[in-house]
Amino acid sequence: MAKLILVPSPIGNLADITYRAVKVLEEADLVLAEDTRTSSVLLKHYNINKPITPYHQHNEHKVLQHLVQQLQMGKTMALLTDAGTPGVSDPGFLLVRECIRAGVTVECLPGATAFVPALVNSGIPMNRFAFEGFLPLKKGRHTLLTQLATDERTLVFYESPMRLVKTLEDFINYFGPDRQCCVSREISKMFEENKRGTLQEVRDYFAEKGVKGEIVFIVEGFINPKQKKNKYSDDDDDE
Repeated sequence: MAKLILVPSPIGNLADITYRAVKVLEEADLVLAEDTRTSSVLLKHYNINKPITPYHQHNEHKVLQHLVQQLQMGKTMALLTDAGTPGVSDPGFLLVRECIRAGVTVECLPGATAFVPALVNSGIPMNRFAFEGFLPLKKGRHTLLTQLATDERTLVFYESPMRLVKTLEDFINYFGPDRQCCVSREISKMFEENKRGTLQEVRDYFAEKGVKGEIVFIVEGFINPKQKKNKYSDDDDDE
């Protein structure tokens, strides 16, 4: 049966792809790729020779209906983004929604996504967290940061290396300099780094060192000073 299959791609090391994902790519009629050059490297590495066509934020509205029609006619398509799971701060949502509306089967494979290893590796509580993706650059940024400043959940963000220091400074202004955080960069790559500390400490570190690579930014949730001493205990663990 024809279907759309969302295939997580490696976020760094090409070996991070699953056996199942390779099999799906081998059997698909067509591979949709956020960047055909990036995905071609992955396909070539695993000796997969399949037709590949671009599907990204600049053309997704234009090609949406045509792709759905092809799926309805019996094709099976695999959707790849440059890195990680399609639809998570990457193209994919519109196509998934339209396929569901059209009665086309949609399947998403488990696999790589950047924020999960960053969250687990941060040392910050993860029993409750909110994934915020990329912050607004201008409109809505102040309102969102004001709301998040008192959010008790651990907060997860993506950020550009060019904007990281400025974003850390914004968080210091809204959250205070002593909030714990972890900046993970180049996850699963040769120069992976996880810098943990207060917002001020991490800001000063990257302001001096400079920033390169893909960034996941984890920030501790708001803690009432009276509750802080119990925040990292296991007393409320129900398992």
